[in-house]
Amino acid sequence: MQASEKRTYLILIFLLAVFGLPALFTNIIEPDGALYASISKNMVLHHDWLNLYSRGADWLDKPHLPFWLATISFKIFGISSFAYKLPSYLAGLMAARFVFQFAKNIYTEKLAYLSTVIFLSSLHVIVSTFDVRAEIYITAFAFGAIYFFERAGRQEKISWALILGSVFAACAVMVKGIFVLITILGGFVIYWILTKQYKEFSKAKWYLAVLLIFIFITPEIYTLYTQFDMHPEVFAQGQKGVSGVKFFFWDSQFGRFFNTGPIRGKGDPSFFLHTTLWAFLPWSILWYIAVFNLLKKKERSNMTKESIILWASATVTFLIFSLSKFQLPHYILLLFPQFSIMTALYIANKEESTLKTLVILQSVIVVLVTIGLFMLTFYFGLNHAILINTLIISMLLFCFLIFKGISLRTLIGKSVTISLILMVFLYFFFYPAVLKYESGMQAGIWLKQNYPNGKAAVFADGDAFSFDFYAPGEPKYFWTYEELNQYKAKEDLIIYVRESELERLKKDYNAEVLQTFKYFHITKLTPTFINVKTRSQVLENIYLVKLH
Repeated sequence: MQASEKRTYLILIFLLAVFGLPALFTNIIEPDGALYASISKNMVLHHDWLNLYSRGADWLDKPHLPFWLATISFKIFGISSFAYKLPSYLAGLMAARFVFQFAKNIYTEKLAYLSTVIFLSSLHVIVSTFDVRAEIYITAFAFGAIYFFERAGRQEKISWALILGSVFAACAVMVKGIFVLITILGGFVIYWILTKQYKEFSKAKWYLAVLLIFIFITPEIYTLYTQFDMHPEVFAQGQKGVSGVKFFFWDSQFGRFFNTGPIRGKGDPSFFLHTTLWAFLPWSILWYIAVFNLLKKKERSNMTKESIILWASATVTFLIFSLSKFQLPHYILLLFPQFSIMTALYIANKEESTLKTLVILQSVIVVLVTIGLFMLTFYFGLNHAILINTLIISMLLFCFLIFKGISLRTLIGKSVTISLILMVFLYFFFYPAVLKYESGMQAGIWLKQNYPNGKAAVFADGDAFSFDFYAPGEPKYFWTYEELNQYKAKEDLIIYVRESELERLKKDYNAEVLQTFKYFHITKLTPTFINVKTRSQVLENIYLVKLH
């Protein structure tokens, strides 16, 4: 690998890491990110690391580890958007590091750098830096486990790699559930079968690894048992007597897959095929081509046998996701390390004729995405439209001046440039504009600035997780007027309420409107909302009122 080539990759990785930093200083988006942030906030307020609470009630849906990480960050940096997003950002960098190490161990240093660039510049990694959920954590821990277990497989004796693999696998389980072991271990099982390494199934070290995983997840089992199994009177998942341990091992994952759990869906076998098309931009078309090439025996014969671990792990998980009845787009992020290395393998050493086609293809994607951003800028009515378009054009011109000709460097440079443009556009312009309509966040910030000692409350269906996080203290929830009557005389009670309840609060409780906010469910964007000319048709008024 030439020094100039290595320098190019290092510069691109550095830029991708630096361009992700502004996302840490933006506000938290609803629903999931704001919900998880508010639960972690409650951990700090109640000095309770064992129980998960939301809206004053016991909460059972996700394991504890993401909340513990956010709570530790809150303890260090204070309760803020930055503190909530920082662990996720670091997890993304850790995932990139494992991608690099795995690819370097199995292939070459060049492929390691290429895989890392592809991973960091993929759209859903960029989005997850802003919209923090559990998936970036599980991606880092799961692929970390794969990396360490692959190292352990090369060593006959029990090693630190085996122990660290078990630690990371346990962390992945404590992020999302026991299902993730299929992704981590499935690739190895298929690899051993296809390469006829049947003796691996009799080696004690692998059974020790599984035992260690279950030992390391005991903190999660303990917390669930003490919060739910020891207290059958607790109301969770719509009923009493729910077993937290059973939910963790079955309902939270397999219950969703078989559609027997408390959370159900319809499922679409093609869902993740078209989800990958946009989520893995600008590399998705190249990934599809790479997968198609895997069907050719000649292509597979040129790869190291350890490659089976990658595509087997990705295939098994992708099929399970596709057959599941409960599907969400961000699930696919779990497979991006595998996708990145598979894509890098395909494009790394292509002949000039093939490379020319790929460069043209990526150039077309760059142009189409740029046109889309231009249209969105004016269609949405973003402020500073001239500045936005000037930045985009300047970055593109710089890209086409620096990355010229037909080469792998040109292919990578143009692709990463469009990712950097997307980061600037999303973090500095689009997300801030959209978040103006996240009324819970806007109301919480306004309340903290103007009534820092006010007693925040939410009435009826005016719930907003972002209000729970940004409002001072822990907001009180009132679901009926009978509940409200017990607290109405409380001094400085300020309520977040929808317009449908406003008139009765004015009439019966002498409510004073302090501030009005515009609301839209911004994670479900519609053409009517995106169009600045029709947006007002779908906006709802939300109010902060003070009772007298």
